[in-house]
Amino acid sequence: MATTERFWTFPNILSLYRIVVFPFILYLIFSKSEFLFSIFITISLVTDILDGLIARIFKMQTKIGATLDSWADTGTYILAFVAIYLFKWNEIKGQWIILVVFFITWISSYAVVLIKFNGLIGLHTYLFKITGYLQGGFIVCLFLFDFYVWLFYLCLCIGIVACVEEILIILSIKQPMSNVKGLYWILKNKNH
Repeated sequence: MATTERFWTFPNILSLYRIVVFPFILYLIFSKSEFLFSIFITISLVTDILDGLIARIFKMQTKIGATLDSWADTGTYILAFVAIYLFKWNEIKGQWIILVVFFITWISSYAVVLIKFNGLIGLHTYLFKITGYLQGGFIVCLFLFDFYVWLFYLCLCIGIVACVEEILIILSIKQPMSNVKGLYWILKNKNH
């Protein structure tokens, strides 16, 4: 983690974009503008990839950046869930059980961190990054191309495991941490 806590970095601006554009994308959903929604959610998903990548490559990682990214990720997930329900539910409804299991574990991971630390902390584990890329790819494919059942199951199964890992990490740490690699590294560092 870089020692500087500059707010106006390019990665933070990308995260802020995703937060600021949230009401507009929500408007697109409720005005049934599926095509425009598809474009703007794709832009949000690409900026999600870019903000973390740029922050790591150019050593621009900050605590505020991790928090902004977590809030932006939460907003993007909410938008995706609402849009999937309103636009694509007929295609997905046969697979609703795994979606509910994922949603429950995802909400549980947020509940545990909010109860323990009174806020989001942005763990950004490797497994959750992989989940984000897979789910982002699924959302783009779903809205721009087609529904691929195998991709749906892959990203949700890995997402469930990632959420469980985050819950275990939150329960095992004593103070808020950000940009944690994963449970293995937390346990390894506890033993040293």
